[in-house]
Amino acid sequence: MHIVFWAFMFLSPMQYMRGTGMSMIQYLMNCMSPLLMMVVFYSNYKWLTPKYFVSGKHRYFTVINFVMIVSFSIFLHYWMDYTRDLFQPVVMRYRVPDTLDDFLFFVRDCINFCIFATAATCIKLAQQWIWADKALKAAESAKVAAELGNLRSQINPHFLLNTLNNIYALTAIDTDRAQNAIQQLSKLLRHMLYDNQEAEVPLKDEITFLDNYINLMKIRLPKTVDVQFLRDVQNPDIRVAPLMFISLVENAFKHGISPTEPSFVHITLTQKGNDLSVTIENSNYPKSEDDRSGHGIGLQQVQRRLDLSYYNRYEWTQNVSDDGTIYSSNIKIKL
Repeated sequence: MHIVFWAFMFLSPMQYMRGTGMSMIQYLMNCMSPLLMMVVFYSNYKWLTPKYFVSGKHRYFTVINFVMIVSFSIFLHYWMDYTRDLFQPVVMRYRVPDTLDDFLFFVRDCINFCIFATAATCIKLAQQWIWADKALKAAESAKVAAELGNLRSQINPHFLLNTLNNIYALTAIDTDRAQNAIQQLSKLLRHMLYDNQEAEVPLKDEITFLDNYINLMKIRLPKTVDVQFLRDVQNPDIRVAPLMFISLVENAFKHGISPTEPSFVHITLTQKGNDLSVTIENSNYPKSEDDRSGHGIGLQQVQRRLDLSYYNRYEWTQNVSDDGTIYSSNIKIKL
């Protein structure tokens, strides 16, 4: 764009070179006007705007431009008079310019130089605004990626700690079932080791992960606990953020299971088109104040990961029944 524009500016005097209207030497001397305009433009574009205007030194910016524009206008006035006297004899002139003409020509040149200085400043400011906007977006993306990575690193030990505690309790009851639990845990860790590092995974892999976890939890549960995992998936290959719902499932088993009374955990996952819905209902047995296992970080992680991965594309509702016996959580995501 720069080359095309200045090519037009420097070639414009050639329209007067038809016949004997203008010689090549005269044309080159008439190029002084676009040459000075180029100097004004790039002085502002490359130097004055980034060094003085952007940094807030507007006084220096204005003074330097004023001196440069006035000086160039005076020089150009005498240069054009010299060119006219050199190539156009007085007898051939239609009218000899008077003082008013000289003043108007001077004002015209000043205005032209001001236009080029303003254009250069506006273009440079627009470019810097675009660059700053891109840098800000890149920094925000890097921050989001770093925060997601940090959340994932928090999920892994938190999840592993709870599962190992479950297996430890199982070893005192049934060694064979404990070995089976360890095998289930290895499948879970494989998913967490490889898929957790990806931004998105197929929904079927996430379902398999939840299924393995639920089966692992069911090994140590009494028969009085009703555990169901229902899914209605239209496209199992659709991609979702990994480990998005495991904290909710952990929370359901943590607060929804009673060792002495009938209890339940019901999980329903539905996917149709770009809509994904996960509903978890469980009997509600809240922990006492002195039980701080997990420190409540699970639900905080779910909230933060939803904000980072599906900002303005999800709804999360949580309810407790009027009698306080049933807790329900529903997340709807627009993928």
